[in-house]
Amino acid sequence: MNYKEIAEQVVLQVGGKENVSHLEHCSTRLRFTLKDKSKANIEKLEAIDGVMGVRQNVQCQVIIGNDVVEVYDEVRKMLGELNDNGNQPKEKQKIGAIILDFVISVFQPLVPAIAGGGILKSLLMLASISGVMSDQSQTYQILDLIGGAPLYFLPILVAMTTANKLKVNQLVAVSAVGALILPGMTAMLAEGAAFMSFNIENIAYASQVFPAILTVLFYAQMEKLFTRFSLKSIRIFFVPMMSLLITVPVALLILGPLGYNVGTVFSSAIVALYNQFGWLATAILAAILPLMVVTGMHKAMIPYAVSSMSELGMELLYLPASLAHNIAESGACFAVSIKTKDKKLRSTAISAGISAMFGITEPALYGVTILNKRVLYGVMGASLIGGGFAGVMAIKAFALVGPGLASITMFADKENSMNLIWAFATLGLSFVVAFIAVLVLFKDKKVEETTKEAVELEKAAGVELLSSPVIGKVIPLTEVKDEVFASGMVGAGVGIVPEIGELVAPESGEITMLFETNHAVGMKLENGAELLFHIGIDTVQMEGAGFVSFVKSGDYVKRGQKLIEFDLQKIIEAGFDPTVICVVTNQEQFNVSSFNIEQEVTNDSDLLAVATI
Repeated sequence: MNYKEIAEQVVLQVGGKENVSHLEHCSTRLRFTLKDKSKANIEKLEAIDGVMGVRQNVQCQVIIGNDVVEVYDEVRKMLGELNDNGNQPKEKQKIGAIILDFVISVFQPLVPAIAGGGILKSLLMLASISGVMSDQSQTYQILDLIGGAPLYFLPILVAMTTANKLKVNQLVAVSAVGALILPGMTAMLAEGAAFMSFNIENIAYASQVFPAILTVLFYAQMEKLFTRFSLKSIRIFFVPMMSLLITVPVALLILGPLGYNVGTVFSSAIVALYNQFGWLATAILAAILPLMVVTGMHKAMIPYAVSSMSELGMELLYLPASLAHNIAESGACFAVSIKTKDKKLRSTAISAGISAMFGITEPALYGVTILNKRVLYGVMGASLIGGGFAGVMAIKAFALVGPGLASITMFADKENSMNLIWAFATLGLSFVVAFIAVLVLFKDKKVEETTKEAVELEKAAGVELLSSPVIGKVIPLTEVKDEVFASGMVGAGVGIVPEIGELVAPESGEITMLFETNHAVGMKLENGAELLFHIGIDTVQMEGAGFVSFVKSGDYVKRGQKLIEFDLQKIIEAGFDPTVICVVTNQEQFNVSSFNIEQEVTNDSDLLAVATI
């Protein structure tokens, strides 16, 4: 895979590097924050070889799969230092979108640290349960403290991500939150403390999330206020000093207790929901997780999961449900890989199945599941059964990481050794049910394989079977909104309403003509048939704007080779019909038959049969 080429195309189609204000990545996606979302060409992004799909809401999410890190590195090299100067016009967003963007920006970066520490602690717990290592040894205790560090210092980590999102001084924000967990402050609060005669609640702020968020939100306002009124000559120390002087006492007296109670209520509400509906809540959540992940709504569960880990030291709804769903995706993919005759789909399914087995489901979802309703139904059904079983057995998770085979120790429980056993049982049940269900339900799309003998017979008879040069919907030539073409005066053929702005060679041959504005190209096939491809109606008036050619007159091209790239959106915005016309101009020498009229076609679909008279 050419990561550099993928990166170049992705940056181009999100509107160029000047349109990117922020870039990050998760386990499978590039996450762009764009200055102008309308400049992103979703159709062209999805058409890039190496891109599995695109989702655009608050961020433009380009789904790459397992190669996301390599592509991200290349994109970073291209973008250089990003600087959102704030001069770009701000797009008005709904309050829900703003909140979701804030939640993702604050909590998403926390996951690797919490996951790493949590898995280390779960491995230690397993070692203790199995008798490999005594939990009384200093080695164990040191390693346990290392694993617990990310959760203990969670307020500091949250302060960093929140300050980064709000674009305020990160170090001063961390200092404000750090004051809440100072050993001296903790000891003072435990003994009973007051500030200017106001009593301060005794709260242990280590491992807390919401007090840190509220504190940094308030600090951001103080920083802006004092920056506005401070003399520039003293700003370097005056602004941090005054911000800390006001923020920390307000946090101790008001924001800290408020955030602590918010976190407690948040976790208690989920526990109450679980207690009320029991295993049914886990089953339903597992079943709808495919839809939540596709839409990105599963990110809304991260604050709850982080809060639950910090408050309770465990999580008993989202992660057990995720285990059932992740493994169901894996089982479904392996079933598809066995049943399909499509080599590309088989390769994708195997790779995605392995990823899902280890807790990363986006490749499976975007590469296999959502492309076939029967597979989706099988996954949802298996997730429902696996999630229901996990709920009945009351499985608890002790690490915040994508559940899978490699991270299964996250379910190791020193007080209940069966917790891990039931997790393995959930894994096996979800995989088997999904595998069998999809093996029964899945029906391979018709794959037309032309044998070597058939090809030789076609060549001997002077017949060329042409595939569609563009992806879109085929219409009869008579419906093309150009009287000259519709009448058949130019030649016999069809029109195609394009979905993606890319024209490829439908068969091997020689390029005989390329119009100077790149909106039309001619080629000659080996049997002598002369083809003309005309992109859009009256698009010559665009004078080449939005059209890029990859060939020149005299070139010999092979079937499927890219000829011209055109900006579909620009053609439509200019007021022109984008229909691509494909005709055989020397029709008096050939019989021309068309296929798939009024049907959606891809570059692998049959379009025309051209036979020598």
